[in-house]
Amino acid sequence: MADASRVPATPDSRSSRVLISILSTVAFTFIAYLTIGLSLAVLPGFVHSNLGYGAMLAGLAISMQYVATLLSRPHAGRMADSKGPKRTVMTGLAMCAVSGALLALGALCSHWPVLSLALIFIARLALGCAESCVGTGAIAWGMGQVGHQHTARVISWNGVATYGALAAGAPLGVLIQQHFGFAAIGIVSLLLPTIALPLARLKRATTVEHGERSPFRTVATRVVPYGIGLALGSIGFGCIATFITLFYASHGWDNAALTLTVFGGVFVGVRFVLARTINWFGGYRVAMVSLAVEAIGLITLCVASHAWVAIAGAAIAGLGFSLVFPALGVEAVHRVPPNSRGSALGVYSVFMDVAMAVTGPLGGWIASGMGYNAIYGFAAVAAMLSIVLTLVLHAQAARDVPSLIAAPADP
Repeated sequence: MADASRVPATPDSRSSRVLISILSTVAFTFIAYLTIGLSLAVLPGFVHSNLGYGAMLAGLAISMQYVATLLSRPHAGRMADSKGPKRTVMTGLAMCAVSGALLALGALCSHWPVLSLALIFIARLALGCAESCVGTGAIAWGMGQVGHQHTARVISWNGVATYGALAAGAPLGVLIQQHFGFAAIGIVSLLLPTIALPLARLKRATTVEHGERSPFRTVATRVVPYGIGLALGSIGFGCIATFITLFYASHGWDNAALTLTVFGGVFVGVRFVLARTINWFGGYRVAMVSLAVEAIGLITLCVASHAWVAIAGAAIAGLGFSLVFPALGVEAVHRVPPNSRGSALGVYSVFMDVAMAVTGPLGGWIASGMGYNAIYGFAAVAAMLSIVLTLVLHAQAARDVPSLIAAPADP
């Protein structure tokens, strides 16, 4: 410590310490979403082929997790504010482990299909609650460790951990099932968070902000407009993830998976390279530019007549969508006092879940009447509506600046 006091920290060393602190926190997000990704590609097949249930129940087994996530996000945010983000993350990791144990039991009970399916459903509900706790808690924990001036970096790296883990988890789950069976998915899903729990326990907790907390209704009222902007901007991502395979098939094209890979690669690359632009130019400006770029990519997909045009459109859409969540998220959490920012993150994140939930049936309805190209035109219109909403929010925030001084900047 004496050496550190004699030698002032350089900007590069401070930035490195901030990055290390962020990465050591979002690593728990990576573990949680890796656990989620392991079963994504193999669970529907197990329910359908091994248990003998139809496609509807196979799909419901996946969807139940998202329902639980949607319902538990606000509670996870309040828990991060009142009990602390460290405790919230550890609770989520424990629920991940419980989910893995139930999944393994469900696999071992496959000779009793009803019992097996019930255990799987409970496991998925636990995993959805775990996703809320770890996802929201890790962001709040990271902000508490490095200061709210680095909120954009924390949210961006948390997103990299999320999508990177899902991308790695799905093929890894397929590989594990092929070599060791479906029960091994549950065992690995139990071991991963169990190993992470003592590491989380060793990591420094952040101070829980004291003082009178804003009523949840007040927090929600301030954050909901930003959540609506996020939902409108997320429809394009949902349409690409859900319908790109059918879109390619309707045109007789190959390599739909390549389009998803390109989208994901560009998405993660932008998070790596351009996340700091949110601090430089402000969340509103970055969000509006990002949404405009996303809309251009979606329009390109809408008018695509060749596979290479569709790939280019997906790349442009990924370029735009990458910073929408952190850019609007930064401005959303700045609308509430520091001791309510966990709740704000919980409410804000719900809208991503809502967008993903409604995209499937709504996009399917549009495709049934106007074809798959029209889905991406609809998503482009949604992105443009989000630009208009963000412009309105920016103007409103400029008028409300004096009242926002209640949330001071970190030293």
